[in-house]
Amino acid sequence: MNKFLIASEFIDFDHPTIFQKAMELSESANPTKPFDLIKRSFEFVRDEIKHSSDFKLNPVTCKASEVLSHGTGYCYAKSHLLAALLRANKIPTGLCYQRLSIAGDGSPYCLHGLNAVYLVDYGWYRIDARGNKPNVVADFTPPVEKLAFAVRPPHEYDIPEIFSEPLPMVIATLRKYYTYDEVLKNLPDIE
Repeated sequence: MNKFLIASEFIDFDHPTIFQKAMELSESANPTKPFDLIKRSFEFVRDEIKHSSDFKLNPVTCKASEVLSHGTGYCYAKSHLLAALLRANKIPTGLCYQRLSIAGDGSPYCLHGLNAVYLVDYGWYRIDARGNKPNVVADFTPPVEKLAFAVRPPHEYDIPEIFSEPLPMVIATLRKYYTYDEVLKNLPDIE
């Protein structure tokens, strides 16, 4: 479980602004409600950090501290921020991915980034702070998952692993391109 609790280059909760925000969320959480801190952190990232392509915002962010500083990020970057905020509060948090059809009807495909948080009563529980919009609604409703996107087999699928660090192709995309529209034209995928 330790690898889901540590700071890293992209989940940099040791950065002063991340740590400060994590402590603010912790202080405002209701201690009598066991999941309140997780829900507050999730809703902060989902609702207050704008999805880069939805809002046509630059710069392209990757590290949690960049996402918080600029207030924007793609789903991958938002998942880095949520992991950082929760790990700073000693809540085991990992990264998850779905492989989705870009147009909804087959090739081409892309990865979608989200999180898994360890809940004592339920085990690993996936949460998706991508950001809500018409026809895309995610929420924190344990033990039932309410993710932004439902996969449509056979070509779309949930990648079953929970990762402690972002996938290399995600980092490569977020580091290679400088504008939201460049990323949108080159979304990462996995075979």
